Amino acid sequence: MSAVTGFTATLDGRFARELAELAIPWRAEEAPEPRLLVLNEPLALTLGLDPEALRTPEGISFLTGTSLPAGATPVAQAYAGHQFGGYSPRLGDGRALLLGEITGTDGRLHDLHLKGSGRTPFARGGDGLAAVGPMLREYIVSEAMDALGIPTTRSLAVVATGRPVRRETVLPGAVLARVAASHLRVGSFQYAAAGGDLALLRRLADHAVARHHPQAAQAESPYLALFESVVSAQASLVARWMLAGFIHGVMNTDNMTISGETIDYGPCAFLDAFDPATVYSSIDSGGRYAYGNQPLVAEWNLARLAEALLPLIDEDQERAVEAAVASLEAFRSQYSAAWLAGMKAKLGVPGSVPDGEAAQLADDLLALLQAGRPDYTSFFRDLGSAARGQAGPARSRTADPAAFDAWAQRWLALGPDAAAMDRANPAYIPRNHLVEEALAAATNDDLGPLAGLLEAVTAPYDERPGLERYAVGAPEDFGPYRTFCGT
Repeated sequence: MSAVTGFTATLDGRFARELAELAIPWRAEEAPEPRLLVLNEPLALTLGLDPEALRTPEGISFLTGTSLPAGATPVAQAYAGHQFGGYSPRLGDGRALLLGEITGTDGRLHDLHLKGSGRTPFARGGDGLAAVGPMLREYIVSEAMDALGIPTTRSLAVVATGRPVRRETVLPGAVLARVAASHLRVGSFQYAAAGGDLALLRRLADHAVARHHPQAAQAESPYLALFESVVSAQASLVARWMLAGFIHGVMNTDNMTISGETIDYGPCAFLDAFDPATVYSSIDSGGRYAYGNQPLVAEWNLARLAEALLPLIDEDQERAVEAAVASLEAFRSQYSAAWLAGMKAKLGVPGSVPDGEAAQLADDLLALLQAGRPDYTSFFRDLGSAARGQAGPARSRTADPAAFDAWAQRWLALGPDAAAMDRANPAYIPRNHLVEEALAAATNDDLGPLAGLLEAVTAPYDERPGLERYAVGAPEDFGPYRTFCGT
């Protein structure tokens, strides 16, 4: 693996060094005709990387993993996971590589990771490749999530490879360079625990504590404190998903991070019409990962993490189970508190409003929305206008205007803050029809729609002239909508 010339970067191999049993050294496949499609310049600067240097041939080779700094140790990570409830003991990075860790200008350690870089020993019959569309989907949605204040992996760049990828049709190939606090996931712990190597499991837990939850090291029971930290992080994360109308689409345990970041933007989407039963993923035929099921699935996944950690929590299994169950029980109250705080912000109600009253107000509103199925994002944005005395737009979106009027009377009596609502309810999200428009154009070498969409969703709360189409819901002839994993 040759060193990059004219480009400087330092990649550590901490994961590969400390957890070699979970890492297979591997190389990215060469990209025949690499071409940079999109580069996240602000993120590059945060990582201490020169955006102009990343645009050079040497920088693009770095972004595809084909030419790395001396001493870099790219690896495919091993993990297990429950996929749609069924356990798979050996999943791992089938088409991805951890290039290494990089210390940013923020002083934090970040993983630099590739998707679509070719087959690895974990490929399980797949080709290890990715197409332009799915990689740009992850770029769009992850950057929108970051702008919405939702913890997420980030997208550094998408590079077209010049290699065709066979799916239902032949598509242009691409590699995504992704940045994360780490790629440790529930499935990492399941993999280590299944092997029965207690020393490895402990090293993995210590690695997670040091990297993400250092306060747990000072606790009386550090590994129980680690579990409690992950429970808390995921309760907050999933509450933010629900408040934003985000549907992950494939909440397998290998797609739940220990850090509390959103990861793996495969068949993801945002709600159009409000309906808790909404499923967009083509592979979720049973609705396991429907929008309204996400909190319950998160709790289920955390129970699998608890099972993996039991040998570390206490040598006595009964005591370990008792402690883990008690800690897991906190998820529902933490989720509910995070969701209610966010909903109070979306409704603009003062913090002095009792939680019970605010919760009833929110529940009654969601019942109205479920009956009328309005565009979720547009309705809440319009509600800000209603707080200013212009109730018509929001009222017109409901199926029962009289019921809305009765609800609004109770709400307005609380004195909602319209300006605060505008800071909590985005005008722009990656609307599904606009995402598909941008991906279709980019697949045909037209990056204009992609640029326009990114301009809107990376500053989602600030309405700007000329961006009106990005604030409008899906046209009537759009749908039924289906999303795909891209593998």
